[in-house]
Amino acid sequence: MGAVTDANAADPAPTQDSAGSAPTQGVAGTPDASLFPATRLEAARRAAQDAGLDALLIAPGADLRYLTGYQALPLERLTCLVVPAAGDPFLVVPELERAAAQASPAGRLGIGISGFGETDDAYAMIARRLPANTRLFAVDNHMWAEKLLAFQAALPTAQAGLAGDVLSVLRMRKTPAEIEALRRAGAAIDRVHRRMGEWLKAGRTEREVAKDIADAIIDAGHATVDFVIVGSGPNGASPHHEVSDRVIRAGDPVVVDIGGTTAEGYCSDSTRVYTVGEPPAAFREMYDVLLRAQTAQTGAVRPGITAEELDAVGRDIIAAAGHGEHFIHRTGHGIGLETHEEPYIVAGSRRALEAGMAFSVEPGIYLPGMYGARIEDIAVCTEDGGERLNLTGRDLVVLPA
Repeated sequence: MGAVTDANAADPAPTQDSAGSAPTQGVAGTPDASLFPATRLEAARRAAQDAGLDALLIAPGADLRYLTGYQALPLERLTCLVVPAAGDPFLVVPELERAAAQASPAGRLGIGISGFGETDDAYAMIARRLPANTRLFAVDNHMWAEKLLAFQAALPTAQAGLAGDVLSVLRMRKTPAEIEALRRAGAAIDRVHRRMGEWLKAGRTEREVAKDIADAIIDAGHATVDFVIVGSGPNGASPHHEVSDRVIRAGDPVVVDIGGTTAEGYCSDSTRVYTVGEPPAAFREMYDVLLRAQTAQTGAVRPGITAEELDAVGRDIIAAAGHGEHFIHRTGHGIGLETHEEPYIVAGSRRALEAGMAFSVEPGIYLPGMYGARIEDIAVCTEDGGERLNLTGRDLVVLPA
């Protein structure tokens, strides 16, 4: 009960699988309309109203794409979705971007899309369309400071807050269509990990390996490469090392953490550890501890367990083995239209997991100056347990030197 299941029964050998063909749904084409339903705008309006807000002002980014499907360019010119607590939502865009906005999924939502010219004041335009008694508005968490300041000048009697306080609650519970999109993204990044033996060899630099991985991320079905971490030997002890010109040596453990975004807008993120030839015996012992911890954590995913309780499941195992001080980050982060979003699986968070929440489970052990290791899967909380979306094997993969 509560165990995380695998979406597929088979788990091909990590070093023998080819790139495979790209998924037939969603990844290579236009996002399916079911990913961006019109009901989200009404849910956001109600959430704003319940929070005592007069309006949400949403600039380009994940919140805008979540609510409308429109992946707007982040320009110095304002693009802004306005969701009044009382009234109909509307989208304001530069006139030169209006055709793109109408052609996006936002054009199918039946909302007004207004363009403005180069000499128009878009902030004043929006302020005039809001109720005269507007006292509290919220902007998306990533709105540029210059745009927030312009809104404050246009609405001098109103106070600003963060829309993330209400939208994150909506975004963290994924719909079945979103989970399918995350499942496709997870399968795409798995195809890359299964090819690692083609590139990870002694004598090559981390940067050379990373370039091959980046190309493969696109070939596997992603639209963009979000990050490639190749941490060999002592560089593996830095969780966000990315890449360097260090030459990989025989016996090196190598942490490979990779992810991208599909054309549907949903992200992948998975970490596996490889060794080029036989690693030191002490590393194998450390890795076995980490594997037990990560396996226990993915097995503990279920509705009702809190984020801090799930964090403790793996942290306690690692601490009992003497590596507590070497697990230096949270267990995981939510994932969806952003690689990092709510919920965060971290000590101190009493948020209870709910069906539909998707997040990483990625404990790590890092010994400075020596090596490090991290195992990461994306998991989804289901009605009666959980599902692991990354299906490559989690045992240590020893590649030929």
